[in-house]
Amino acid sequence: MGDPKGFMKHTRQSPHYLPVPERLVNHEEHIEILPEQQVQNQASRCMDCGVPFCMTGCPLGNLIPDWNDLVFRGRWQDALQALHATNNFPEFTGRVCPAPCENSCVLGINEPPVSIKLHEVSIVDKGFAMGWIKPELPVRRSGKKAAIIGSGPAGLACAQQLNRAGHQVTVFEKNDRAGGLLMYGIPHYKLRKEKVQRRIDQLAAEGIEFRFSCTVGADITWAQLKGGYDAVVIATGAEQPRDLPVPGRDLKGVHFAMEFLPQSNRANWGDADIAALHPAKQRIWAEGKKVIVIGGGDTGSDCIGTSLRQGAASVINFELLPEPPENRPDNNPWPQWARIKRISSSVEEMTANGGQVHYSLATKKFVGENGVVKGLQTIQLDWSSGKPVEIPGSERDWPCDLALLAMGFLGPRKHGLLEQMGCAIDERGNIKCDPSTRMTSVDGVFAAGDARRGQSLIVWAISEGREVARCVDAWLTKQESLLPKVRIEAFAY
Repeated sequence: MGDPKGFMKHTRQSPHYLPVPERLVNHEEHIEILPEQQVQNQASRCMDCGVPFCMTGCPLGNLIPDWNDLVFRGRWQDALQALHATNNFPEFTGRVCPAPCENSCVLGINEPPVSIKLHEVSIVDKGFAMGWIKPELPVRRSGKKAAIIGSGPAGLACAQQLNRAGHQVTVFEKNDRAGGLLMYGIPHYKLRKEKVQRRIDQLAAEGIEFRFSCTVGADITWAQLKGGYDAVVIATGAEQPRDLPVPGRDLKGVHFAMEFLPQSNRANWGDADIAALHPAKQRIWAEGKKVIVIGGGDTGSDCIGTSLRQGAASVINFELLPEPPENRPDNNPWPQWARIKRISSSVEEMTANGGQVHYSLATKKFVGENGVVKGLQTIQLDWSSGKPVEIPGSERDWPCDLALLAMGFLGPRKHGLLEQMGCAIDERGNIKCDPSTRMTSVDGVFAAGDARRGQSLIVWAISEGREVARCVDAWLTKQESLLPKVRIEAFAY
């Protein structure tokens, strides 16, 4: 514990967002960087509280008190080593994770919690700036080969862990770049793609092979794949979006969020054909349009911020659920994840531009002219009974040129690969696995990330990738793996 009175000397400081007008003129990351001394002062607020609930709140079991203390003492390289001990990609979680660790901080019981995300991203950014993060090649090879299907955070973490255990790893990716949602879902202004690409380059330099534009189940069949590898990991994510089956759904201008967001990211990369990933190669752009985003989670927030940066005429947001409370309800005590109202930077931007979030609202139908959406109709919901009940006479019409559906995901796509493999599916629509070995119903085939547990956080995906790598390594070597076991508490978010 660097400074026993640090939490009394210093109040919480988090990086400030740039002013809204400055944010919306480009797609750059919009958070101001705090000076190094301020970061060290913030790290001194960690109380070394004896029972580090922050670690139990983190799905990776990050050694948070350790690297907080090292940051306070200015031992940045040691802090980086402690950070990488449990997290392959802290520059991702340090930017886009909602920080369940901070919700579990003991100081957060009666004071603003320690700014853990700030320290995390400061450590790894300094590590890259100083050249401390370099490819780490395995000392020896095992002679075993593993295929990983999907290159999102779960697949990448699994690949790096298995490669460092000495196995030869090939990652199959259906798109033309690795990263999954890191590359094509999360907007540039939250996570610049150069930061994703440098990790892909590191993994390739460590000996991991990437095969792009290769859909397993189509470009290469399961029968063709299985004979060439000793183990296979499915890390394809939960790509099946929740649809909105109401009249007018087939009108032009009604799109899933993940048909829209990748195009903006491709444009920011400078790609000539931004619609290359769209099933119908249809270009979707918000400029000059009245945009309605249906769904109030992170994906909906990303659609809001992206639409504003593209020059939408207006943006509003519909949320089916009631407005969350400002403070924790009695049935949601510390150190659980606080189910309270949060305002993302994108929602702040929308509000500053005249839009707002409309809660307890269900969409009844889309209205169009000549096959193109021109509006939609909603009805207000009453949640007082715990279930949504439509309020008679509360119908309302809204003008709309572009409707973006961001209502969550229903698990991995079932056609193609999973049909060919014959993997069992659980009652939630995810790939069913043995909880202790992470193996599916098919021998030698494992699953990780959203494909196994359903849509979740990036920090959970990295946790899943690390744990399945340990299980695969044990299966390949027929002995206990030396890869670290992920430390997860039963009540972790």
